[in-house]
Amino acid sequence: MTDMLSITPSARRRIDHLMTLADAGDDAIGIRIGVKNAGCSGMTYTMDFAKGSGPHDEIIDVEGTKVVIEAAAVMFLIGTELDFKEEKLSATFVFNNPNATSTCGCGESFAVG
Repeated sequence: MTDMLSITPSARRRIDHLMTLADAGDDAIGIRIGVKNAGCSGMTYTMDFAKGSGPHDEIIDVEGTKVVIEAAAVMFLIGTELDFKEEKLSATFVFNNPNATSTCGCGESFAVG
């Protein structure tokens, strides 16, 4: 764990599972997390397979599970917990972000103050 981003055991297991899928490709080193301007609250999280990292990206390694945080997203994710929730009809990564001052009703976007 780190002050930048903590990863729950559930999220780590899900990332590890995703890395075994053919979609990840042989050159994927982990999961890449970023943020972009979108959604009704202003910003949304992005996730994809990480094929590498940039010089200012943050790399978090929790027991061999790697998460690359895009340099532009670092200031928005400090202190965030990444979790994975599974319910009867849905399964999703959840960002518990203490920096978010508001979120939209569907939970897809957030704003920071």
